[in-house]
Amino acid sequence: MNDIPFGGKDAHQTDYKSAKIIVFPVPYDYTATWQKGANLGPKAILEASAHVELYDIETGIEVHLYGIHTFQLPHLPKSPEKLTGIIRQHFSSFIKDGKFPVMLGGNHSITPGAVQGIKEYFSDLTVLQLDAHADLRESYNGSPLNHACVMARVKTICPAVQVGIRSLEREEYEKLDRSSVFFARDIVFRDDWIDNVVDLLSSHVYVTIDLDVFDPSIMPSTGTPEPGGLGWYQIIGLLKRVAKERHVVGFDVVELMPNIYNKAPDFMAAKLFYQFLSYIFKNR
Repeated sequence: MNDIPFGGKDAHQTDYKSAKIIVFPVPYDYTATWQKGANLGPKAILEASAHVELYDIETGIEVHLYGIHTFQLPHLPKSPEKLTGIIRQHFSSFIKDGKFPVMLGGNHSITPGAVQGIKEYFSDLTVLQLDAHADLRESYNGSPLNHACVMARVKTICPAVQVGIRSLEREEYEKLDRSSVFFARDIVFRDDWIDNVVDLLSSHVYVTIDLDVFDPSIMPSTGTPEPGGLGWYQIIGLLKRVAKERHVVGFDVVELMPNIYNKAPDFMAAKLFYQFLSYIFKNR
């Protein structure tokens, strides 16, 4: 993966010092509990990104011209505790250096480290989670840092707003903060849900995008594809508003489990990544 920069040869690749945008692939999948393969997600997204048109029609900008640097970890530990510490350290450094960090997973267990690192600099941080699953278990398969526990860990760091949820266990439901959860079944029949989501966000926002938030008819390449998900325009409509009305300080895209026979989801993940970056930098 070391020779695959985001955006391919036509993107404005720079060294770390010159780049405004840091792409941080973390191909971690050791805590997966059903289908394995999310560790291949970052490479698939980077490969597909070479085919994304670099001019964004909607915003009228070429966000890659801000300078993109793809930052590779020299070593990936199996321990989620060690990995969380490494990610925290790197995200703290990225923010300190004035960079805009974007992490590519891997499974969702990589998110808490990023939130920890960013929270060091933004005391009013809120996490916006786009996901099919609540991920609020205290422990799963013997680990409190399993991907099924990611939002339980995040909520010990800062508040969170959860969007697209359509699957959870009873223990998660009983401790759910219903005022900050937007179930997928409610979103599809309402027009005001984006307003309501944005109203709950603080000034500084970190966004974590689990690709299973999308309906599996357009995003089948995830470890746990849940029926009844959201569509492309619903998700980017939300991201556009968040980028316009709040200060997004980083985001991640996780849980792509690529299928060699269907590259469309890989491209969709890369396009989503680039589209959100375009919204964010259009408003800077």
